[in-house]
Amino acid sequence: MSTTPARLLIPVAAVALALCGGGVSNANTQPGKTTKPSAPTDGGADGKNIYASASYSRIKVRQVSGPTGGKRGRLSSVDVNWKPPACWYEPVFTGEELKAFVDESDGVGDVGIHETWVGKGLWTDHYQDGKPETNFDDTWSTAPGYKDYNVGKDGYFWRSVAPDVEDPDSWDCGKIMFWQDPGQVPKVPNAPTPKMLADYAYNQIQVPSTEIEVKPAAKSTVNLPTWVWLDKATFQEIKVRAELPRTNLWAETTAKPVALHLDPGTDDATTYPASGNCKFNDDGSIGTPYTKGSADKTPPCGITYLHATDGKPYHLKASITWQITWEGTDGATGDLPDGTFETTQDMNVQEIQAINR
Repeated sequence: MSTTPARLLIPVAAVALALCGGGVSNANTQPGKTTKPSAPTDGGADGKNIYASASYSRIKVRQVSGPTGGKRGRLSSVDVNWKPPACWYEPVFTGEELKAFVDESDGVGDVGIHETWVGKGLWTDHYQDGKPETNFDDTWSTAPGYKDYNVGKDGYFWRSVAPDVEDPDSWDCGKIMFWQDPGQVPKVPNAPTPKMLADYAYNQIQVPSTEIEVKPAAKSTVNLPTWVWLDKATFQEIKVRAELPRTNLWAETTAKPVALHLDPGTDDATTYPASGNCKFNDDGSIGTPYTKGSADKTPPCGITYLHATDGKPYHLKASITWQITWEGTDGATGDLPDGTFETTQDMNVQEIQAINR
């Protein structure tokens, strides 16, 4: 049974916008299924599926310094308007690699974020036989064709990438796969830059869980300070490097812990300092560990609860603020919005009653 060449256009809502070329097909070549297969974007995939899917990224990310292991999590930006890159372009194939992909595959693959080609004829028409094609979500502009996949030429075919095809901003990268000479980044909107890689790396940073030390540990007492501190060995600067293969583009994003914020979980409490913001000491620690005989002293970082709990603990929130900077290709540098990571722990507070005899 022959397969009719078809193009599948997948919109943000993950249903088919149009089926062109005289046939009905989909990304999975299963009748009636119109959703595009999801794929991880950590750059670690191998094999033909990384070549077929625009959901994969080739960006390589690794932590180059800072603590590892233990409970960890990703930062939340203090700037609610900040978000990681929604889409960009990457080099995918040499001419020889594209020819081999078409020859050896079943003809199913992405030429863009929202455009999947099903059937070898679509590939050979445009990339082998030089027929023009349409960039359907790039103002329906026309893309000139290629002869014999540009075999023998130096350079790469670049394709758009989006971690989340349902993100409306992913439609900003609307060109179908196009050729770029070697050593050059294409001059198109949303081409990769060191800043873009820095943003990408920011979204990959894993920081230690904010597990604070408190004294008393099990139960606080009304009107007596609870001391809070953090170990200097745990909260160190973390640096993450992102590199885009087949380009000279790279960026290292650094997260530096700068403050601890305490939210006692009730308005009936006093924080030290009054703002609840405990700064890091010069040695990287926060606060001062409690020592015997310090119960009546004011801690540099801590809380005094003014009312006891009644069977329901207070939820003490502790969040670390991380200052984010980056550097990259050709000496580029910059700042990114601070990030925070928050944890919550239960605090039971008892009341000691004096008895007059």
